[in-house]
Amino acid sequence: MSTAVIVDAVRTPMGRGKPGGSLSEVHPTDLMATVLSAIVQRNRLDPGTVDDVVVGCVSQVGEQAANPGRTGWLAAGFPEHVPSTTIQRMCGSSQQAAHFAAQGVIAGAYDIVIAAGVESMSRVPMGSNRVGKDPYGPAFNTRYAPGLVGQGVSAELVAARWGLSREAMDAYAARSHHRAATADFSTEIVPVMSPGGLVERDETIRPQTTPEALAGLRPAFENAELGARFPEIRWSVTAGNSSQITDGAAAVLITSEETAARLGLTPRARFINFDVIGDDPLLMLTAPIPATRRVLQKAGMHLDQIEHIEVNEAFASVPLAWQKDLGAGDERLNPMGGAIALGHPLGASGARLLTTMLNAMERSGARYGLQTMCEAGGMANATIIQRL
Repeated sequence: MSTAVIVDAVRTPMGRGKPGGSLSEVHPTDLMATVLSAIVQRNRLDPGTVDDVVVGCVSQVGEQAANPGRTGWLAAGFPEHVPSTTIQRMCGSSQQAAHFAAQGVIAGAYDIVIAAGVESMSRVPMGSNRVGKDPYGPAFNTRYAPGLVGQGVSAELVAARWGLSREAMDAYAARSHHRAATADFSTEIVPVMSPGGLVERDETIRPQTTPEALAGLRPAFENAELGARFPEIRWSVTAGNSSQITDGAAAVLITSEETAARLGLTPRARFINFDVIGDDPLLMLTAPIPATRRVLQKAGMHLDQIEHIEVNEAFASVPLAWQKDLGAGDERLNPMGGAIALGHPLGASGARLLTTMLNAMERSGARYGLQTMCEAGGMANATIIQRL
């Protein structure tokens, strides 16, 4: 079997996912084309040698409906014979894209493949692919009666089950902003040309955030009916301790070790192991815990060997519950901040986390990194890489 290696990884700046956000006037195809162009040009790669472009995107409707990897590749001016496919595993879509890409290399199906992700949440709002429709059907609804809940309420249930206070979640959220504000993202960000000018920096980070200021925000998901159904909930999840709605894209160049050597490319990391798992769809956000345990078991490793850990900050309760269950120290967990500060452009987040983790490991000298992400419906991906 071949060894799958990461040659390069880039992302756009993160823009607020609402009208007036720094990337809101940029079509998602152009966001995708920007990172695809950058990763080809940075590595002096012949685009005609790419075997496939595997792209994560969650809301595949409207401007994101026409296979955004394919449209982005063609918008970049690259050869028409190179194919693309779009992956939808909810928030883990582009992490799954990286898994499929790397697994294709390991199996010998690919020599060169780009895994990427895109989401323009200002132009294609979350949930717009199911407006007015029931995606579940009678058999599912009968099994899970009296019904599942939204992710915000699931985050409240996670906080209740793991005994996480509002104060702890607000302190964690403020730390995310502070870490992101002091992080160096210069080697991973590629600028985006928008009608309003060149966008070169993340728009989402608020370095002045304090736990005291966050304490003044009202709970975002409080509901009397659900409060009666779940009396354990204390209504502590707010806009301030949740991920931000964001626009962005990211791309990762993955090859076989042999192909990288043949092309004179220097691999930056190799894939050690992968996992994807399902968990309780009501709690929804807990699957990173068993995914982490299983990927470590597959790799024959222990958590104390992992020096850099990315647990997607969908809500502060997610990494805090993960940390409480598995016992990793603060210094290793999301050291560059996370989605609370940088935002969560759904389909792009998996590739964005991988990009940030790789660049951070090179700065710190960390040897092993682990990335995991909760996904709607109660799923999670987990990935272990080794810096080379």
